Amino acid sequence: MARAPIPSFYFALVVVRRSDEFLLVHERKHGQLWYLPAGRVEAGESFQSAAERETLEEGGIQIRVNGIVRVEHTPSDVYTRVRVIFTGEPLDDTPPKQVADDESLGAAWVKVKDLGRYPLRGTEVKDLLEYVEDGAPIYPVELIQLESAPYREA
Repeated sequence: MARAPIPSFYFALVVVRRSDEFLLVHERKHGQLWYLPAGRVEAGESFQSAAERETLEEGGIQIRVNGIVRVEHTPSDVYTRVRVIFTGEPLDDTPPKQVADDESLGAAWVKVKDLGRYPLRGTEVKDLLEYVEDGAPIYPVELIQLESAPYREA
């Protein structure tokens, strides 16, 4: 007897750092709180591409993904969720998004010491930014590979 498929959801989140500041986005959804650039990985898209796309769409900033903080897996009886939390850096000095659209209400560079001024979506944002600021281990982006990628370069 064949097993029923398990609905699976994949998300990319990004801790974008510029010196001692981090990019936060003012969400249109989720109570219009402040969060990290984040979103679902679309069909045919890599985790890294999703991270770059979501940061541009929500924050107005083009980034280079430069590491992985961690990979989270949440299994349940009815679905499974996987989140990859990346680090990234801006490609240039473009200011964050200031005009609201369907993706977000705007974005800002924020220092960890100033997070109290922003209504955050949960304690995760502060915890994660403090963790990264304090020197969290950052793993290489190459940790995530296509299933058919060779284990050794030719």
